[in-house]
Amino acid sequence: MAESLLKAVGIYKAFIGVQALKGIDLEIKSGEIHCLAGENGCGKSTLIKIISGVYTPDSGYIEFNGKKYSKISPKEAISNGIQVIYQDLSIFPNLTVMENLALNNELADKRKLVNWKRMRRIAQEAIEKINFHVDLDVQVSTLSVAEKQMIAISRALMFNARLIIMDEPTTALTRVEVQQLFKIILKLKAQGISILFVSHKLNEVFEISERFTIFRNGELIVTGNTADLDSKKFSYYMTGRKFEEKHFVPQDISGEPLFEGRKIGLSGSFESIDFQLKKGEILGVTGLLDSGRTEFALSLFGIHPLDSGELFLNGKKLHIKNPQVAVANKIGYVPEDRLSEGLFLPQSIADNIIVSELDSLSRKAGILDTEKRRSEIEKWLKHLSISTPNANNACQTLSGGNQQRVVLAKWLACNLQILILNGPTVGVDIGSKHDIHEILQKLAWEGLGIIVISDDLPEVLAVCSRILVMKSGRIVAEMLAHDADEQKILSLMM
Repeated sequence: MAESLLKAVGIYKAFIGVQALKGIDLEIKSGEIHCLAGENGCGKSTLIKIISGVYTPDSGYIEFNGKKYSKISPKEAISNGIQVIYQDLSIFPNLTVMENLALNNELADKRKLVNWKRMRRIAQEAIEKINFHVDLDVQVSTLSVAEKQMIAISRALMFNARLIIMDEPTTALTRVEVQQLFKIILKLKAQGISILFVSHKLNEVFEISERFTIFRNGELIVTGNTADLDSKKFSYYMTGRKFEEKHFVPQDISGEPLFEGRKIGLSGSFESIDFQLKKGEILGVTGLLDSGRTEFALSLFGIHPLDSGELFLNGKKLHIKNPQVAVANKIGYVPEDRLSEGLFLPQSIADNIIVSELDSLSRKAGILDTEKRRSEIEKWLKHLSISTPNANNACQTLSGGNQQRVVLAKWLACNLQILILNGPTVGVDIGSKHDIHEILQKLAWEGLGIIVISDDLPEVLAVCSRILVMKSGRIVAEMLAHDADEQKILSLMM
């Protein structure tokens, strides 16, 4: 049995009276891949920051390679080989790959003059450690999320890492990119490096980890071998709730199509696509990153107007040349990146909810009716179970699941006919994901036509009634969700 590399023993941590960690124990063995799971706010990030020296525990200690620390500094953590790759990757987008990789080394050596030849050698050696091929002179802002992830891993390995902590590393990655990341993780394991893989994605926990630990509300719920875990146990340990696995069954959808596309296309993205959406139906559209699925969604909302084919809404031809036309026809769009495209994060939760209906909440003089505003905000907070102590708090104070509900509230307040959602539960924990699925199904039963764009196959199978599979800009298959499975869809996608 491998020896213990890191132990966290009896860790307590509170912030202004809020107990973030309550007597947490965690053990990571040398060369193992250990998954730390839990819903947002369960204490995962707090423990990571204690291990890496950012926070000091109120009580308890960290033991690394047999040495105890009641308090460890970031410098000591790094010298012990502890590296953290945070969700935002902590890289400089305005610098080149070479500068990002070699800068810390130059600073650590207290060099006063830049030696570009030495920096290039350092950067080249760093990417070769994981067999990563990239132009060292390219600006990091131009790279994909997956490539930025590889840069962060390469940088971590420059400091003789023995434990790499990856905080939600797959949030913005496609399925193919996730598989590439997993190959790198397995290579690191083969080199004797331990990985603490922080995630709340069920399939990833089973696929990559050997052992797991689950937190809930700052407490250790369970730890053990991943082989002894199944999906029902995982969901229960994470949330304390039991979920039924069932397919969505729409109400009567025998009528004429609500929304229809005939031979629609967008040059360079997709072509000759036919689709129909019935009132009360949830239509899933899935495919790999380059399949054209996102461009398809953006075209239906008018962000990238179609250049061929015809769209029909309630049997009448409709030309959606911009988002204003879409909104005027009661079509809403929830973007994949809610943080930069769906919300005004520094603004209040209340203002984010009502931003789309300011005109209807204003008097003739253009002055906002405060009573109508208050009533509308309370309605959506209750209807979508948005959890907040105060609607005047900034939207950025909410968890990912509650932020997504705010985006939904903003659109549903427009009394939509059609709602298009691109990655509806990206970055959302398992409990909120289930709740959002239930909200969408209830909306469909109430008559809303819904299109879900996603490469999360368990999500597509659970929430949709019918599925379109895209590949290379075309629809390659159409099937009912209850007749499909992940393997069947994957084979069509690939």
